[in-house]
Amino acid sequence: MPYGSITLHPVCQQIIKEAFYKKKSVLTKSCEVDLVTETDQAVEKMLIGRIKENFPNHMFIGEESVAAGEKCDLTNDPTWIVDPVDGTMNFVHSFPHSCISLAVLYHKDVHIGIIFNPILDQMYTAKRNQGAFLNDKPIRVSEEEDLSKSLVIAEFGTNRDTKKMESVLKNVSALMNKVHGLRAMGSAALNMASVAAGGADCYFEFGIHVWDIAAGALIIKEAGGICLDTEGGPLDLMSRRMICASSEKLALQIIPLLDQLKFERD
Repeated sequence: MPYGSITLHPVCQQIIKEAFYKKKSVLTKSCEVDLVTETDQAVEKMLIGRIKENFPNHMFIGEESVAAGEKCDLTNDPTWIVDPVDGTMNFVHSFPHSCISLAVLYHKDVHIGIIFNPILDQMYTAKRNQGAFLNDKPIRVSEEEDLSKSLVIAEFGTNRDTKKMESVLKNVSALMNKVHGLRAMGSAALNMASVAAGGADCYFEFGIHVWDIAAGALIIKEAGGICLDTEGGPLDLMSRRMICASSEKLALQIIPLLDQLKFERD
């Protein structure tokens, strides 16, 4: 699927940079910690609008479009998956760990992935079978296989359902004395980018969405890592659960320790 060189439009980057340290207009979606700002909406509208100018027949799945009522339907057609600000809670608090995440799928396979943190000027990119890069320099997973030496990322997510929160705490408790360290940084896409670049060794989460993980799934694969379902099977981008790791051996050590949750599919 030849797209040539694809980059994020500089106006989108500027919108986020200019809004980052300003007071935001914040609304809630599913609950009081599931947030959206005018920046999320403006960036998604601009990204999709610009892409449609060049690819008018392609399909789109955008986080804010779905939140506004559009159908989340992944077909075999060329499809762009857009998360305009992943890590909105961080963005609202001017904590510099949020990003634009963009993926291009064809026949439900990810062909292009871009994760860009405009505040720290970190651009993670991958094209299918062409490797993964950070600011145009090749990146590689750590290849760590020893659980006791692994830095693992786990998130609370944007759902405060009692069953979900109990599961999160069970998983943290099960891992905290078995791994080298645990982190929660608040952006699924950047968590995956951290695994791809070797800064972390594993990340898992229940309750995420396809726009959180599509770009990262390709970037990790192209960096030599692995993404799986949390029970060990192949990753299903629409299943709302995922574990990625620097090695399959490491992922398979963590999976039996996890309290498993299932969510309604995207």
